[in-house]
Amino acid sequence: MLDTVIVGGGLCGLALATRLHAQGHRVTVYEARDRLGGRILSVPCTNANMLLDLGPTWFWPNTQPHITQLVAELGLASFPQHDDGSVLHLTDHGKEPQTMPVANLHNGAYRLTGGMAAMIDALAARLPPEIIHLQQELIAVQERDTQVELVFRRGTTATTVLAQQVILTIPPRLLEEHVQFIPPLENELRETMRATPTWMADQAKVVVGYTEPFWRTSGASGNAFVSHEQVTLGEIFDACDATGQHAALGGFFALPPAFRASIHPEVMPMLIASQLVQVFGTQAEQGEPHLHDWSTERFTSSRLDQTSLREHPHYANPALQRPLWNGKLLFGAAETATQGGGYMEGALVAAAHIQRTLLAALPVAAVPLSAINASYLHQFGTTVTALRRNALQHYRQHLHRHLTAQHKQQLTQQALLDTVTQIYRTALDELAKLPFDTAHVAIQQGRSDLTPTLLSSFEGFNAALLAEVVEFNRSSCAMSNLPQEHELAVDYVAAIKRELVPAWHQFALHLNDQLVGNKNTHA
Repeated sequence: MLDTVIVGGGLCGLALATRLHAQGHRVTVYEARDRLGGRILSVPCTNANMLLDLGPTWFWPNTQPHITQLVAELGLASFPQHDDGSVLHLTDHGKEPQTMPVANLHNGAYRLTGGMAAMIDALAARLPPEIIHLQQELIAVQERDTQVELVFRRGTTATTVLAQQVILTIPPRLLEEHVQFIPPLENELRETMRATPTWMADQAKVVVGYTEPFWRTSGASGNAFVSHEQVTLGEIFDACDATGQHAALGGFFALPPAFRASIHPEVMPMLIASQLVQVFGTQAEQGEPHLHDWSTERFTSSRLDQTSLREHPHYANPALQRPLWNGKLLFGAAETATQGGGYMEGALVAAAHIQRTLLAALPVAAVPLSAINASYLHQFGTTVTALRRNALQHYRQHLHRHLTAQHKQQLTQQALLDTVTQIYRTALDELAKLPFDTAHVAIQQGRSDLTPTLLSSFEGFNAALLAEVVEFNRSSCAMSNLPQEHELAVDYVAAIKRELVPAWHQFALHLNDQLVGNKNTHA
């Protein structure tokens, strides 16, 4: 029997697997595809001599802390999306495109050198190859007393495995459509799963490789929009590497899934080339197109996902975050996240939530402290007390910085997040200086017995700081010119509270990882 089985080898599943494996969990990963990565897909291109992203392309360091931190942790190189130059808009297929006055179109987006698959490869490299099983499609999940039975299919062969705990990092709609649950899931939960769209499952994307970025020479950024009646690609972007020497243009299809399916495969490249020529000139015809239609992928798109979305869905349904079957069964995937739902950031938020859930389920044991550990715990507590005492001062500094930069949206929220992030980072730095005797401190399913005691120093921190901030804003002359920030509305305060929770959870995980890593060093 297996301990923990993760079904789904996409970003959420792999990130969770690597975290749990590093903490001592015995984890096994099953993936239906013949590759890892899920919706992350980077393919080689001869013309451009690089990997092209046919799935997710960007992440945003300014607003997505989880993926930004993971990229740094994995030691991956990143670079800003190229937005320099003119943005073109083609409204008539018989006329020249017009220039649009748009700056910083992608709002600070970054890409990974080597494509987003570099992140998947780096995560997979942290796992023993024997715990990953590809081409195993989950078809049934059954509760059996204290265990969970899983049935996988590969071709005509079915395999049954037993596990103590199962985590399904598969989009909810796909689970509801393809997997049999015994006993059946409650109707309300099934309706929630059906009502949760799989992000980008209705989309198709093309990236065309070139031997040179000719559009840049003419002053174009590579960004373009097409809105005439014969549109094929509605949005086009520069997909070159960091140097610009390996050239490519990417595009998202404006055609709905059913219409795309009616076009002969040999015709589609001609439509793409014609569209790019209309926007960028005849040189665009000499490209090497790589197309991927996600709506045709059985392991990405359900029947309900064939209808194109008009806007980004609202995710974060609590029903998809609750453990089932007495904690033996959990849902994951980007569509279950409380933040960044659907995006890669959401996949990592979901993984972190599951990790916290598993840690919270462990009993808190009394920590037998050696004299040296008691001393270091006292030192850490003294450090935290000082950090808490100066927290409002740090908030005022961050607030002044944002005001100087003329940032006026969610000013309090951003300054508070900056403050707690700074304080948590300082606390981790100070913790790293304390040589705890961890050789004889127990680790229970990945959690050090020292972790709860250390975290208790921060009890009530978020609530106390937020109360101080509300009072400071109310009495601040500078904030009186910004009514929404001067008198914080109830909804705004509630939103700030929600934003502070993930920062705390990430800090708790990193603190525990630091202790567990120290333990492993001494082992």
